[in-house]
Order: sequence, then C-alpha cells, then structure tokens
Amino acid sequence: MKALLLKLLLSTLLFIDFTHLYAQNELITNINARKTTSLNGKWQYIVDPYETGFYNYRWLERNENDREAYWNSDKPDNKTDRKEHGYSDKYTLRVPGDWNSQEEKFLYYEGTVWYKKSFDFVKSRTGNSVYLYFGAVNYQADVYLNGKKLGSHKGGFSPFNFRIADSILKDKDNFLVVKVDNKRKRDEIPTLNTDWWNYGGITRDVLLVELEPVFIRDYFLTLKKNSTNEIEGWIKLNVATSENVSLEIPELKFKKKLTVKGDSVAFSYKLSNIQRWSPENPKLYEVKLGTNTSLINEKVGFRTIEVQGGKLVLNGRQLFLRGICAHEEISPEGRRAHSKADAAQLFGQAKALNANMVRLAHYPHNENMVRMADSLGILVWSEIPVYWTIDFGSKEVLNKAKLQLKDMIARDRNRASVIIWSVGNETPVSPTRTAFMSNLVTAVKKLDNSRLVSAALEVHNVNGTLVVDDPLGEFTDIVSVNEYLGWYGGLPSNVRAAKWDIRYDKPLFISETGAEALGGFKADSLTRWSEDYQEWFYREQVAMMKRLPQNFSGLSPWILTDFRSPKRNNPVYQDGWNNKGLFDHNGNKKKAFFILKKYYDEMEQTYKH
Repeated sequence: MKALLLKLLLSTLLFIDFTHLYAQNELITNINARKTTSLNGKWQYIVDPYETGFYNYRWLERNENDREAYWNSDKPDNKTDRKEHGYSDKYTLRVPGDWNSQEEKFLYYEGTVWYKKSFDFVKSRTGNSVYLYFGAVNYQADVYLNGKKLGSHKGGFSPFNFRIADSILKDKDNFLVVKVDNKRKRDEIPTLNTDWWNYGGITRDVLLVELEPVFIRDYFLTLKKNSTNEIEGWIKLNVATSENVSLEIPELKFKKKLTVKGDSVAFSYKLSNIQRWSPENPKLYEVKLGTNTSLINEKVGFRTIEVQGGKLVLNGRQLFLRGICAHEEISPEGRRAHSKADAAQLFGQAKALNANMVRLAHYPHNENMVRMADSLGILVWSEIPVYWTIDFGSKEVLNKAKLQLKDMIARDRNRASVIIWSVGNETPVSPTRTAFMSNLVTAVKKLDNSRLVSAALEVHNVNGTLVVDDPLGEFTDIVSVNEYLGWYGGLPSNVRAAKWDIRYDKPLFISETGAEALGGFKADSLTRWSEDYQEWFYREQVAMMKRLPQNFSGLSPWILTDFRSPKRNNPVYQDGWNNKGLFDHNGNKKKAFFILKKYYDEMEQTYKH
C-alpha cells in the first residue's frame, strides 16, 4: 500500500495533468548507443531580457494557451491577428554552442534567449517511446513542444531528458521551443561569484531518442575492490518486469542471462585473464547489454583505485598524478568546447605536456571528454561547481548540489578514466560549510564507492609555514590543496624557505598552482605578467615539490590554456582573460610549459612500472 501511495504521489509531482509527462528525474545513460535523431544545427532565437515571452505586463507567468507566450506559434491566424513575437532565419544560433561567441551582442549577455527548432519525426515502431535529450543547457531550461511544457531543468553542465507523450508528438512540423536563462543567482550552483565565463545557451547535443517499451535505463560495471578477476555491478530497467536481461563480454568469452527482480538486477562474477585499464595500457572491453527487444553496446575498462596510507594506488601499484587543470573552452576561438574535435585538441595539449591526468574544472565536462580519456589512458578528476561562496546554510542549495552529483556520477560511472569525484573548490572554512561539504562526500560514497572523493582545499600561509588543516580533509580520501605562493603573495623564491604542516596521513595532491603570463610578453624573471616570471614561478614550484614528503602524490597546475574571465580586468595583461595557461590564447606554448614537461618526464621514469 505504501509503495502504491508513493507511486501516486510521484505521479502527481511529475504530471501537470495525467496526459502530459513532466521532468524525468532518472537519466538515460550511454545515450549514443540508442536509436537517436539529432536536432543539432541552426535554431532560430529571440533575445528576451525582460522575459516578455514568459511573463505578462503584470509580471504574472503566462498560461499555457496564452497566444503571446513565446512557446506558442508565432504565425498570425489572419491579417487582423496581432502577434508581437516571431522566429526568423534572420536570427539563428548554432546548437550545440554558446551564444556569447556567436554574435558580438551576446559577449557579456546574461539573461533569457528563446530557441526554436522545427522538425518532422515518425517512430519506427508503434509502441515505442520517444524522449528528448539535452547534453547540457546553461543554466535553466524550460522546454515546450507544440505548445505543451515537457519540463524544466537547472544546472548548466548536466544532461537531462523528458519523455514526449504520443499525444504531443506529430509526424510533421513539430514546434520545439527552449527558454534558456543563464542569469547568475545566489541560491544556484554555481553561485554569483565565479572566475570563468558564463557561457549561455544550448551548449551540448540535443537528440530525440526512440526506445522500446522495456529498455535498460542505466547500469554499472566495475572491477571489485581488491580483486584482479571479479567484476560486479547492476542493471536497471525503465519499468518493473519479469523478463531477463543479458550481459556479454565477447573477448572474455563471458555471457549470462540475468533474472530481473522488479526493475533491477545486481551481479558478481569471477573471470579469467582480465587486462586491467591503466594510462600505460588503456584496455577497453566491448560489453553488450540486452533485453528481449533491444541491445546496448558499451566499452568498459576494468581497474581499481584506492588509498594505502599516504599513497595513491592504481591496480595495486603506486600512482603519481602528472596532472593539469582544464576548462571546457577553446581559447583561440573564445568559446565553449563541445565536439569530439575539441576534446581531441585539449587532450592533445595535455599529452604534449606528458600529463597522465586532467582535472576537469570546475564542473562536469562534455561526455566526449571522459569517453576520450578512457581511450587515451588519461586519468580524470571530475567536479561539480560548488565554488567559493555557495549558500552553505541552505538545505535547498544542498539538495541542488546532491542532484548535480547524482547526474555527474550517473553519466560517467562506467568510465575507467574517472578516478576522483570532487565535491567543490576553495570553499571558505566554517562549521556550516564543513557540514554541507561532508554531507556531499557521504552522498558520493553512497552513489559510487569504487572511486576516491576529494575537494580542492586552500593552504594557509602562517609565518612561512604552509598549513593544511581544513577540517574537510577528515572526510575526503585524498587531501587536495590549491597553493599560489609566489603569485598571490610574495615572490616565487619565497617557496625555498617554506615549510609544510600537513595534518592528515593521506595522499597529498596539489590541485592548483600557477602564475599569469601574457603570451609572447618576454622580459626578465622579475617582471610580473611576463613569460619569464611564470617560468621562474614553475622552476621554484618544481624544486619545492621535490622536497615534499613521501605522501606527495601529484599535482594539476592551473591551467592548460588561457581562458576568458570577466573578473580579470588589467587592460594590458588580461583584458578579460585569465592568462595562467601553459598555452596562450593562440595555442602557443609558453616558456613555463617546458619546465613542467621536464619535471613530468622525470616523474614518469621514477614511477615507471
């Protein structure tokens, strides 16, 4: 009876009425293995800074059938009909893509833009269901199809999907409208204050997904902790059913039929001759998961990651992370990265540095990135944008953070490359904040205990001693700290006398360090903003790291490439850019690049297996 009541309650929450399904909270994973139709390309748009298409002149939300609502048709019924909005090929934006880089008028724009796409669609089989999938929209999306609201989503870096009722979808001339609002707000994640560009728009793929009545919604497959030959995991269907599902790994000559109980089944099997995934050998196995009517192909790597005392251990061997931070941005074009070619460009730069790890800052990056990391053998730190001044006292904000964690982990839990889930960056210490952040750590471990959890903490300089005592370090698996001595305070040579006071017997990871340099500006090492100063900074940092204690397990300096930031307003040396990149705006290597690469070449030999 309780279960029935819960279902009825959920039905009430998920439906505006009993025919039009609203937000699907459960994500459909591995979307590209499904039968999809792309809605990418040119979309028409209306810029709406006053949100006229959403509110009437009394600032009341328009009702569904309001003819002046921008989600409804812009075509007048006759020559006397008045329409004060319209979509036209005169105004188009590319999807996926941010609006800021596509037209000059959008460069700093924060507000509402309405996107419209017309399409035809006929299902391949009666009885199948159709979902509308978005890779990401920054920040809030309200989605309407043929005048009916499918649902809303908040979070600029998370995928989401809605089921389209058969009564809404048409064979011809579907009218899809997305209200996109990228305004920053105090009670959102991220909050008002960030140090990166607030790229607005439909920034990732938009797909129609056709699925059978019974399909695999989600699954997890991993190598069991402390094992070399036992896999475990689960498969979850979209509905409760009595039918079986199949699991096959052809290369390992493994195939099983699994009996579903309710909508899920868990499994554990011992297999022989499993090659473990690593940066040196990024082995991926083809995996086939099926129902009676559908089949999903996946590629999965098997590896273990753990902490042993002060050491990071991958597949039973000590690991040193030769990392670099990266934003999801293509600097030469000043835009949000979104394609496989963009991912290849960023990873190509990381590979040139001889990095074996990338910290994807400060939000989950495109799925192209983590899938490519799997194939290239690059380890990944993935993070949600709990950044700086989140409202740590708000239960609502905590729930938003948990939802973003859930979405990040759901999408990428089968990626062997992802070894660290991060719950935030540089959050100010207080009891309220520590309770908030430790709650997130607990949430991660419930969702996925096969990986490590961390957060980028701050170092405190106390009379020349770099103190690492953030109470959140008690909860994380590794202690990660951002350290900028020689850029924010003092000169690079100040690190020579620096002492470290680390209060935790855990692996120490330098999650950020760096200095700004305007690409091509050459002077001497004392001239700030020059490549020579940045080079000096890296020389001193590398020398200090060679003196760190044995629990020092790696670093990810800030940052791979220069990136846009409206906080950086020196008119000569920044002009709206954070220039801490080892590659400049045009993709050229700065002098510091070669200092870090030399160090990474040395560390590769030290930790060569």
